[in-house]
Amino acid sequence: MALKYGEKEHYDEVGVPSLPSSILLTLTLSCIPNQPASRATKMSASTSHSGKFSLVTAPCRICFRAAKWLPVLFIVTVVVWSYYAYVIQLNILTVESIIEKCLCLVVYHVLLFLFLWAYWQTVFTDIGTVPKQFRLPPSELDRYESAETEEVRKDVLERFIQRHNLPVYNRTMTGDIRYCERCVQVKPDRCHHCSVCGVCVLKLDHHCPWVNNCVAFTNYKFFVLFLGYALVYCLFIAATTLQYFIKFWKNELHVPGKFHILFVFFVSIMFAISLVSLFGYHVFLVFKNRSTLESFRAPIFRVNHTWLQDKDGFSLGAYNNFVEVFGEDRRLWFLPLPTSVGDGVSFPVRSQPSSPPASPTTTTPVQSYGSTHTSLGDGVTYPQRCVDEDTDDLLNPRQRWPEDDDTEMSFTAYTNTHTQALEEVVVQPNHTNPV
Repeated sequence: MALKYGEKEHYDEVGVPSLPSSILLTLTLSCIPNQPASRATKMSASTSHSGKFSLVTAPCRICFRAAKWLPVLFIVTVVVWSYYAYVIQLNILTVESIIEKCLCLVVYHVLLFLFLWAYWQTVFTDIGTVPKQFRLPPSELDRYESAETEEVRKDVLERFIQRHNLPVYNRTMTGDIRYCERCVQVKPDRCHHCSVCGVCVLKLDHHCPWVNNCVAFTNYKFFVLFLGYALVYCLFIAATTLQYFIKFWKNELHVPGKFHILFVFFVSIMFAISLVSLFGYHVFLVFKNRSTLESFRAPIFRVNHTWLQDKDGFSLGAYNNFVEVFGEDRRLWFLPLPTSVGDGVSFPVRSQPSSPPASPTTTTPVQSYGSTHTSLGDGVTYPQRCVDEDTDDLLNPRQRWPEDDDTEMSFTAYTNTHTQALEEVVVQPNHTNPV
């Protein structure tokens, strides 16, 4: 059938509309066996699809990025309104005492400056990226992705961290190396992938929508100071407006801006109640040297050839934990300046070996409760770990735990004794077990 140029619709010999030539050619080529599409065809198709997809999703991405700034805009709006209500309506138009007015304005502006400075640092500080040496090179990445078994993948990662001497001590629940499939890189200790930012973040605490940023190693000090100064800011406003709220309650406050004074008092109380718990919780985390993620899912360390969870694995004592976040210079502790100790990649631990542990090919999973092994003993008496009189600072000046070999020998003797005792027990037909 001859095709005419510019024809929009074609009909076959029986009057059924035929397909356009481009679609017909595609169907004809797809029916030919063992004729894979060329690389250029695939690239052109993917390019055309990605172009159409980008045209559709570009406005959505812009709207999503703009929507993430709404919580920040809300906080800025509240601060600007509180400035108008406190400075203009309260201190300039309501307060009559010059001394009280000057004192309140000076303290208020100092607290406001520190609060906004810490907030700015928290919002606009770069969260930091994982160093390039943690990323798999193309050759090893191909080996990792083309591996047929999980054991081969584990071996590729183990050899990679040993070859580059990476300071990686944490593992997964199964004792494997923590690897990010999206960023194609090994995760340093305390590093996690943020699904909102789309990258792996060093010492990730959490992603906070109120700052539109990850709270992590680079800005965790700023975040804690922001919470502290925001709490003091709200408490100061509530304390200095309390007397005017009482006057309003007694109908003794007759100024045009009395409702601004009333609302700023309630808003400051409301924010202070929510901030006191959040600030107290993060102060607790600072002294324990934990992140929010680690408080809910403890990091896993290698202890006595076994992977165990330990929430206090990075704890070095309350003072050292505080210095690790706020720095060694005491003059800069309460200023939003970068003084944290370390690089965000490696962290000192309580029992850190001289080199990263080399895991065997078959890793030992993390110990957990619930065992299916046959129970030993009679349920009445249990083997105890004897305390030997010697010196050990962990217990007291005159105690130490016995060696592992002595413990195993005592437990073996206990098991043999109870096994013989169980063999001598005669079970009666009508015997019942008391509970």
